[in-house]
Amino acid sequence: MVPKAAKALAALYLLFAPSLAIAQTSEDQRLNHDRLSREERQCRAFPPAQSIEACTRLIDKTPDGIERAGYYTRRGFSHGRLGDCDSAIADYGEAIRLAPSNDHYLARSHQWAACKGDLDRAIADLTEAIRIQPDAYNHVLRGERLAMKGDLARAAADFDRAIRIDPKSARAFDGRGLVWRDRGDFKRALADLDTAIQLESESSHYASRGSVWRAMGDLTRALADQDKAVEIGTDQTLPLSLARRGDTLRYMGNYPRALTDYDKALEMAPTFIVALTGRGLTYEKMGDAERARADFAKAVESRWTGDVDGARETARARLASFDSGQAPPPIPAAPSKAAGLTSIPTPAIAAPILTKPLPAEQVQAMAASQGRRIALVIGNTTYMNKNMPSLINPRNDAEAVATLFRNIGFQSVTLLVNASRPRLIDALRTMQAQAKTADWAVVYYAGHGIEVNGVNYMVPVDANVGPGRDMRAEGISLDEVMTSVDGARKIKLVILDACRDNPFAVTVSATATQAQVASAGTPDSGIATRSAGRGLGEVKVSGASLVVYAAKHGQTALDGEGENSPFAIALVQRLATPGVEINKIFRLVRDDVMEATAGRQEPFTYGSLPGREDFFFVAAK
Repeated sequence: MVPKAAKALAALYLLFAPSLAIAQTSEDQRLNHDRLSREERQCRAFPPAQSIEACTRLIDKTPDGIERAGYYTRRGFSHGRLGDCDSAIADYGEAIRLAPSNDHYLARSHQWAACKGDLDRAIADLTEAIRIQPDAYNHVLRGERLAMKGDLARAAADFDRAIRIDPKSARAFDGRGLVWRDRGDFKRALADLDTAIQLESESSHYASRGSVWRAMGDLTRALADQDKAVEIGTDQTLPLSLARRGDTLRYMGNYPRALTDYDKALEMAPTFIVALTGRGLTYEKMGDAERARADFAKAVESRWTGDVDGARETARARLASFDSGQAPPPIPAAPSKAAGLTSIPTPAIAAPILTKPLPAEQVQAMAASQGRRIALVIGNTTYMNKNMPSLINPRNDAEAVATLFRNIGFQSVTLLVNASRPRLIDALRTMQAQAKTADWAVVYYAGHGIEVNGVNYMVPVDANVGPGRDMRAEGISLDEVMTSVDGARKIKLVILDACRDNPFAVTVSATATQAQVASAGTPDSGIATRSAGRGLGEVKVSGASLVVYAAKHGQTALDGEGENSPFAIALVQRLATPGVEINKIFRLVRDDVMEATAGRQEPFTYGSLPGREDFFFVAAK
């Protein structure tokens, strides 16, 4: 049966078609009607390539106006499904030109700007849509894009506004719940997602609540919600729901069930990059390198729109790791339920480089290719101020990292343990002077860290942090650390394992105002943690500079129940991988931490290096 909408559009076509200049028989009219209806169906629903052909024919036949704009949006959607974001953007742009007051076209166009990674343009399109029609839907869409960008405060404001406009908007409660999750307020996150599920029993809401349980370390409850998401999912949502459940099963060590989920997802969407990479990681953990490599290669070649969760970059890094000839480090399965929000079991470091330095001839070759490399390594453990609990792991972490740098051929490595502010200032000044004659300058810091009014600080062991104190006089800002490495000729690298929450609340002052730095940790966990706020803040870097956080901005890092943090373990086990360039090395570190913490902690790298030269901690043999 021909849809009513198709009949109406066919009738409009008959009104305007040039062929109607001559008389038509009723049979001619019936044939035109059927042909247009068929093209309309093809434009709307056929596989992307056929949809594009049908929509193009309709565009050519239809004069300027609302109907033609609609065909442009449908063709643009099909271009996007094929991964051609530029053509999608062009088609939506033409639709908006033809119908500038249609907020739906503006709202839909944002997804293709986002598919190119242009979140600013996507947000701008949605802002214009809100100007035309400030409804709950448009606020929700902009909130989702702001959250993707990491602008959680503005995202929350959009979701709040959407809920005020439409208190029954389940999608708004879902979005706000995920913002609470990313802020570490899991109680509010669960409350909002419970409301979303009560309003609308949709697969996506169960999946979102499952992600909160997983962030809390409760994989059993996460799996229960993901089971429900799969049970009630549609053809559109099932591939992602299956892949997400596969990830949880992989974290738990249930590899056969994980493979089953990835296989089902790929039956429905053969190029789905998340499922390809997830299955590759599962095969890798099972020791099946051949199948793992094949899936990673398919993920890299996939034309799937967007790089969901950085799956393509993970696949590239994994292939580089295979090419190095070095076996991946062992990562034990995560517990079904963590002992606390900041708790994670951590094994001993398995890194031969700590006891077996590179051969002298390889070190000489590294010096010739990479130049002079220097490092300042800091581990602050014993804090003097009662507001700063002493830590266990930073000293161990710093000693392991210093040994690593020495054993891979760094010409100068300075290790500071339990450094006061004067010692840190002196060490950074020395580093600044030495960096002028170095090619690489690296600072690694493990210890307490804090963000106050948008400024990130390392906390010396003698810092007097408390009410009314000025962090500028107590801490060492990230800007000061960046200045110390700025003179290096090739690479300026700062690595901060200081994104840990503390199980206390402390008030500190920056400039004339006081900033309340609240704890998201658990006082009864018994595990010391390393940041007085909810992680460190986002950082802007330029030039040949990298800043690596143990956990991305706004997120907290887990300290680990063993002798080292999960991040330090991954760092030491991966940096000596031969022949893997530095960006892929930090991707491997990121992925290993994600595996070890069941996705609860995601290291993040800011900045970029010049593309004309590859840099290696250890060159290929």
